[in-house]
Amino acid sequence: MNLFQVDAFTSEPFAGNPAAVCLLDAFPSDAWLMSFAGEMNLSETAFAHPVEDGFALRWFTPGLEVDLCGHATLATAHTLWTEGVVSAETDVIRFSTRSGDVFAHREGADHTSFTIRLDFPSTPAVPASPPEGLLPALGTTAEHIGRSKFDYLVHVAGPEVLRSLTPDFVELDKVDARGIIVTSGSDDDRYDFLSRFFCPAVSINEDPVTGSAHCCLTPYWSNRLGKTEMHAYQASARGGELMVRLVGDRVHLIGSARTIFRSVLSIVPK
Repeated sequence: MNLFQVDAFTSEPFAGNPAAVCLLDAFPSDAWLMSFAGEMNLSETAFAHPVEDGFALRWFTPGLEVDLCGHATLATAHTLWTEGVVSAETDVIRFSTRSGDVFAHREGADHTSFTIRLDFPSTPAVPASPPEGLLPALGTTAEHIGRSKFDYLVHVAGPEVLRSLTPDFVELDKVDARGIIVTSGSDDDRYDFLSRFFCPAVSINEDPVTGSAHCCLTPYWSNRLGKTEMHAYQASARGGELMVRLVGDRVHLIGSARTIFRSVLSIVPK
């Protein structure tokens, strides 16, 4: 049983969002999976095993199992291709998840240097009133607030406001949502919009790069900018970038990844 640590949504090591990827023959008990994710203590640990026509995939934070995760899916697909678990001739991997089937497409002829396009369900936000304590916990005002299937979306006045946020995570943890997506337009010509993602409710104060949050950000900014393809930057301390594309009720998340280390488990899953 092999274990990998992969930096996702970056072409450089020690940037983007690190994920652990554990390749198994079958899923052991939920308690073992949860304990192992806590041991890794990363924003996500992905567990995958082969099934007919693809792989079963589950994602865990150090505190709980989540329904959808972009960066750990990208890290898993990157691992399956670079380690030769999936043939270089195979351009699409199907993952069976708690959010239904999601797909990873390899883009680029070079098997060792390529980008990955994830095909995820869109999770658009509808306009919403701010729940009690949200804006005081963020320490800001909002131009717009929405609510998606998972998160609150908070559009702030500009990049300076976005970057300067220092939330009160104890108070933010009281908001009834998986996380809080904060977004603004960009002051960098390379990007169409910026974001940060705070999610103390799932044991992560700030996530470095959040693919699933962009399933909400993509339809929001597509409507505002009149574009279906955009470049996004998540302005966390590590930082990460991805290209996003709105295709009907699906969102494509396109990015790169780098393997940081490979290892073999010395314990037997139960």
